[in-house]
Amino acid sequence: MDKPTEIIVVPHTHWDREWYEPFQRFRLRLVALLDDVFERMATDERQRFTLDGQLAAVDDYLEVRPERREQVIALVRAGRLAVGPWQILLDEFLCSGENIVRNLERGLARSGALGGAMPVGYLPDMFGHIAQMPQLLAGAGLAHACVFRGVPDRVRSHAFAWQAPDGTTIRTEYLPGGYGNAAGLMDDPRLVTRRATDLAERLRGWRSTGDDTPILAMYGTDHAAPAPDAPDRLAAAAVDGVRLRLGTLAEYFATQPTTVDGLPTVAGELRSHARANILPGVISVRAHLKQAMGRAERRVERYAEPLAALYHDPSVQRFLDMAWTRLIDASCHDSVTGCGCDETAEQVAARLAEADQLGRAVCDLVGARLAGAVPRDGYLLFNPTPAARTALVRLDVEVPADGPVGLAGADGRVAPAQVLDQARTLLADDVVPAADLPAILTRVHGTELYGQEITAWSVSPADATLTFQVARHGDPAFDVEDVRLALAAATGPDRWWVRIVAAPRMTVAALVDVPALGHAAVRPVALPPGTRAAAAVPAGSAPDGSTPVTVAGQTVDNGLLRVEVAEDGTLRLSTPDGLSVNGVGRLVDGGDVGDSYNYAPPAADELVDKPRAVRTVVVHDGPVVAVLDVIREYRWPVGADVDAGSRRVERETVTVTTRVEVRAGEPFARLRLAFDNRCDDHRVRLHLPLPTPARTSYAEGQFAVVERGLTAEGGGGEVPLPTFPASGFVAAGGADGSLAVLLTQPTEYELTESGRELAITVLRAIGMLSRNRHALRDEPAGPQLPTPQAQCRGERSVELAVLPFRGDWDSARVPAAAEAYRHELLAFPGAGDPSAGLPAPVTGLTVDGDGVTLTSVRDRDGRVELRVVATRDTAAVIGAGRRVRGAWRADLRGRPGEALPVDGEGLVRLPLRAWEIATVQLDLAS
Repeated sequence: MDKPTEIIVVPHTHWDREWYEPFQRFRLRLVALLDDVFERMATDERQRFTLDGQLAAVDDYLEVRPERREQVIALVRAGRLAVGPWQILLDEFLCSGENIVRNLERGLARSGALGGAMPVGYLPDMFGHIAQMPQLLAGAGLAHACVFRGVPDRVRSHAFAWQAPDGTTIRTEYLPGGYGNAAGLMDDPRLVTRRATDLAERLRGWRSTGDDTPILAMYGTDHAAPAPDAPDRLAAAAVDGVRLRLGTLAEYFATQPTTVDGLPTVAGELRSHARANILPGVISVRAHLKQAMGRAERRVERYAEPLAALYHDPSVQRFLDMAWTRLIDASCHDSVTGCGCDETAEQVAARLAEADQLGRAVCDLVGARLAGAVPRDGYLLFNPTPAARTALVRLDVEVPADGPVGLAGADGRVAPAQVLDQARTLLADDVVPAADLPAILTRVHGTELYGQEITAWSVSPADATLTFQVARHGDPAFDVEDVRLALAAATGPDRWWVRIVAAPRMTVAALVDVPALGHAAVRPVALPPGTRAAAAVPAGSAPDGSTPVTVAGQTVDNGLLRVEVAEDGTLRLSTPDGLSVNGVGRLVDGGDVGDSYNYAPPAADELVDKPRAVRTVVVHDGPVVAVLDVIREYRWPVGADVDAGSRRVERETVTVTTRVEVRAGEPFARLRLAFDNRCDDHRVRLHLPLPTPARTSYAEGQFAVVERGLTAEGGGGEVPLPTFPASGFVAAGGADGSLAVLLTQPTEYELTESGRELAITVLRAIGMLSRNRHALRDEPAGPQLPTPQAQCRGERSVELAVLPFRGDWDSARVPAAAEAYRHELLAFPGAGDPSAGLPAPVTGLTVDGDGVTLTSVRDRDGRVELRVVATRDTAAVIGAGRRVRGAWRADLRGRPGEALPVDGEGLVRLPLRAWEIATVQLDLAS
């Protein structure tokens, strides 16, 4: 007799923490649902439940029902309730790779505290999957993945081998029909047998010959609980040759092999539209959320955590934990995506703002402590990159005298500075009645006046003058009562001349040297008359041959890159070796009658790409930095007529300012676009022509650079537009030259059909969460709800940099350029004795190696933990400013493993295979 087919039916819910309703309203429903589920489980041992693979649902519930904690622990330990391994079900493309690691790390740890995490990388509803997910899951000790969206058409079985760029392969379960493929199984007790028969027949088609392992049936859907008597209904079903039983997702995977032998292999990211919608428009909707995520992640990952870890301040760890809580929560697949209601978007924005504030607070606390050793007229500068660098810093300084100024370091070397702005010195110059003088003095708060501090004051009855002198640092002995007494003694004048005079201040830019993940101090000094800031970068003296930045008319040149502004406001970029590209920065505005999930042009679209007027303003003319403002005026349609399938005839004048910044020593141009969006239902893209037409693009994302073509695979009811996400950079071109766009946040791009341009989405303005009728998608992606705030009216901006290069992106060191672009020096004002000297520079941590990128530095129970990823087979050489007493490899959960040798110079050599994500822990001497 043939062995009966066993189907494990998994009762579960897919819980969107926040979506078309904000978090707390969804939580109210979650509590009611889980109350019912847990009450049934308390009285019926047969009940099983899988809580969506994310511990956030458990945390949200137990915060309201803390009395249920022991029951939850007992159910998890008994194997009847499956929780984890994630803290939250994220969107993998809209957060950093490090955010993904922390999400998984936290989910596993917190699930473990409740009795154990489900040992499955459950990814049921993400809008596609990153290339490195198999390595991340395996690195955390998980042997299985489970996915729905993004699987290519060539996968014809329920299991496949998913391979990361480093070669790590993990057995992956595909969910035919999605995470709710058995959702209606027990809706009607009379139909369970028939529906189970149909289900068995449908799912058997995904099993290969000889595969007699149980079949997985996902009995659940969004925000829904299983039938109260599900065990009885299932027991009553009689299906020939089929055995049905309830189980958790963990119980199902316990029946599956962990090997990938004989399975079809799928390498890299999963972004096919063949079997399900992947809803790519979420990459570009509500772009301000993506900017906020990138900004907050960068603040915490690359500034706050390294400062705290390397400069011994464990008191801030709780602040960092709170920041990560907010970053992880915001990464949810209906949160940072921006595809929820307006209230949800507001809450996500507030959460990200708090994460950024917490990161900044940690930086301020640690930085202020370090800056206590710097004279108060100087600054402490922190370098967040793991290599010593010469980088531009902008500082607000008091100058000792009129004339040239420089920034002096501890070794006495002076970097001549370029003056960017000079502050007013006469802050007040008023004649007031004597009777008003007491009111004038109420403006003084301690030593503060007009945002500065009082350094000196004088009362002159002879000419009836009251003068205050102010500066950044005042006289702590100042007492306003002394001024009152002096004025009381100065009888006679009916009217007084009140003057507030500030010490001369200016904003300057200079190139300064700062050690790797270390700090250095500088202070302003007067230079001999006639000294020019060009001396900061004498021609040909820098290793890269850079020269001072010069401006001639509408052309900027730093010896590495020449930027010319054309009549239409676009840019011509040229390099010394003859590489040239024209038309960079063409702005194209078109209609968008889609929704938060998918772009859709009107049937009769109108594109606006020619400005009505263009002018260029020179803001700074070098020699350290040059800045031009290219101001273009457009007339954009005010909205769209969705029913008519066209844009409206009314026009709105929109002025777009593109700030072009070129710094000495940098081979790329920094761009910042800003405009007041006064229009609805449209998409704005920045077009960047390529030096050579391309058939492929290369985009940096989460621990990987992914190669993509001109098309995307379709077939699942969604038109497969070739718009893709990138986080660090996107590059394309050919043998005669390429162009890279350096990024600060997740961004949508397209290599246009001809392969001649990169198009970067600057703005998508839409008014509906989902549309029931969508030209490029067969079915709704959510409820049809208005989202007026998703029109993104008001001031909008985007920052990026453009880098022309020859060769491939790796040999041209594009990742290193992107790292330098994203990570500016951080400055802290000195607070020490003004008569003291500058402290010597301090090196924190060095990471050297071709193709090696540092992604995080943190404190791990007293050790310094760092994570790196390699673009090729190579070795990283790791050192520190303090003695390295020991080094170990660790897994992604921070558990130390193999010891690494430390050589006589205190360096650790770490062999790396291409695209390996490696974690190292260092024991550093105090």
